[in-house]
Amino acid sequence: MLNETMYAYGVESSVIREIFTYANERKAQIGAERVFDFSLGNPSVPAPDAVRASIERSLAELTPAELHGYTPAPGLPAAREAVAASLNRRFGTAYTAADVLMTVGAAASVSCTLHAVTCPGDEVIVIAPFFPEYRVWIEMAGATCIEVPAHQETFQVDVEAIRRAITPRTAAIIIDSPNNPTGVVYPRAVLEELAAVLEAVNRTRAAELGHPQPIVLISDEPYREIAYGVEVPWIPALYEHTVVCYSYSKSLSLPGERVGWVLVPQVSEGARRVMAAVAGAARALGYVCAPALFQRVVADCADVPSDVAAYARNRDMLTRALARFGYTYVEPDGAFYLWVRALEDDAEAFCERARAFELLPVPSNSFGVTGWVRVGYCVDASVIECSLPAWEQLAQTY
Repeated sequence: MLNETMYAYGVESSVIREIFTYANERKAQIGAERVFDFSLGNPSVPAPDAVRASIERSLAELTPAELHGYTPAPGLPAAREAVAASLNRRFGTAYTAADVLMTVGAAASVSCTLHAVTCPGDEVIVIAPFFPEYRVWIEMAGATCIEVPAHQETFQVDVEAIRRAITPRTAAIIIDSPNNPTGVVYPRAVLEELAAVLEAVNRTRAAELGHPQPIVLISDEPYREIAYGVEVPWIPALYEHTVVCYSYSKSLSLPGERVGWVLVPQVSEGARRVMAAVAGAARALGYVCAPALFQRVVADCADVPSDVAAYARNRDMLTRALARFGYTYVEPDGAFYLWVRALEDDAEAFCERARAFELLPVPSNSFGVTGWVRVGYCVDASVIECSLPAWEQLAQTY
């Protein structure tokens, strides 16, 4: 018997991936230099030299069994220790390898965490606009996705709206800073306000409802390293019941290698149970044993910085030009996406008109809001430069 839920997900597919596929088809038809694909968060910045050096060292020094064999299910001890040590140096913490579980990229990190901290019938709050796959992962955990709009002027977290959305069934909240799709970074004061709200809810649940499980804050952080001169607060320092999900897809330009981690600070018996549940979810979902070679890359490169300057140059080139052409947008403080207001209320119609100029942004509908588009500027600078006449011509049609 066919699983109709899985069939529906397969038929529906990701709008982002559909645009990316269309872009590749157009490039084959008319030439890559004439197609301006801003759809996928696929870094154009090369992986750091340290990544190549790590791979070459592993190839030269390890036996085939060591190089290609299974690792322990939670990950190589050296990789987990390197992650913990890196976080300790940066945030003044005292994490150990026991706090870290290596995962098959951010998708596995978030999926495993959702399955670990929710039960069927629970609710998970997301802040709209949000990464579309959150809904899929939440629903597959048997929970309900509750969309809470961000402030529509700034796209910052609306803490009061979150407070109103919390119910006795709320098990978790996902936050994503620097944010995909807006590029917004959530400041410390806002996150402290959110933490205070959650702590108050947790106390009420414990005292009045006998609710043993606090609300878990799932911090999805694949863009943490890509920020433009602003602080990206370390959320476990602000709220105890935080699980951090991370990927090296963006920071080391390794999206296709699928390696990341989950951090559950082992500060209590409850936290130790959460980590055990994350490990159990990885087992149940078939996400055990992240790619062994790239776990070794993590062990060697946990502190290697991202080339943020390249993304900053792209951001500046694009925003200056779009401002001249009459577009409005949210100034991005992080990630490599520009959140641009469509020149009509219907973002999908705007994107369809943009295709006539071979411009391929992503309409905001799939992110849970209307009237905006996401422009991924993680492309080669030449793509942005060559696209500027098309952006101007598109604006002139309105």
